[in-house]
Amino acid sequence: MAGEILEADTVKADIGGLDAAAPVLLFDSGVGGLTVLDEVRHLLPEAPILYAADTAGLPYGTKTEAQIAARVAGLLGRMAERFRPRLICIACNTASTIALGMVREVLETPIVGTVPAIKPAAAMTQSGVIGLLGTQATIRQGYVDRLEREFAADQQLLRHGAPELVDAAEAKLRGESVDPAAISRAVEALRAMPGGERIDTVVLACTHFPLLEPELSAAFGPDVRFVHGAQGIARQVARLTHGQAFARRTPDRALFTGDPVAARAYSTALARFGLASIEHF
Repeated sequence: MAGEILEADTVKADIGGLDAAAPVLLFDSGVGGLTVLDEVRHLLPEAPILYAADTAGLPYGTKTEAQIAARVAGLLGRMAERFRPRLICIACNTASTIALGMVREVLETPIVGTVPAIKPAAAMTQSGVIGLLGTQATIRQGYVDRLEREFAADQQLLRHGAPELVDAAEAKLRGESVDPAAISRAVEALRAMPGGERIDTVVLACTHFPLLEPELSAAFGPDVRFVHGAQGIARQVARLTHGQAFARRTPDRALFTGDPVAARAYSTALARFGLASIEHF
């Protein structure tokens, strides 16, 4: 049942090679990575999926870099040992911009990260002014500075940390109403910056935020387009698993590190994404 809380079991590898049932592990601080899962399923419908939400650590955006790196590396190390995934996708901009290098150093499993989609935004903008909505931790990273220098050096990138939008997206997936004031505050913060009135493209630099694209679009108006990295991430996952055999021997499932009872509130939404059960990790 979609709302059932189970103790997670171990996926065992067949002797002589990669188990066809070895999952693709998608990891996020919460339910934002479901936007990536949706795109992965379009390209790899037969791939077994294990979705991990670190709700015990949510939100990541208000934590220090050291806290995030230690937590993400520790959790993924334990999950890799227990579930033997064929690939890990860190479907979280904050975790990727901070911990991706560390995780790749300590794990032999192929790792796909998530970075703000500044490059495609720079190609899309007509006004030369791009808005970027992310967590507070993401927008201050040097990685974002490098992407800006490389792909948007002749344009204007306006950044805003919007932790309220993470909460709003989580609430929406629980079937609750989205606070319109949270949407308005994020939009107004970008518009109030010098040049903000000319924004025509917005990078959704948190995997939670595409869940709110209808609300953000209504607030920004019809002349603003949105871009995020889910499709590109899915293509990279497909590239790295090309030629591998897939066998879904059990229904896809979700792991939650936080309160198992609270996790049940997501069961209906998770079922829509093909995640048949919720397990506590």
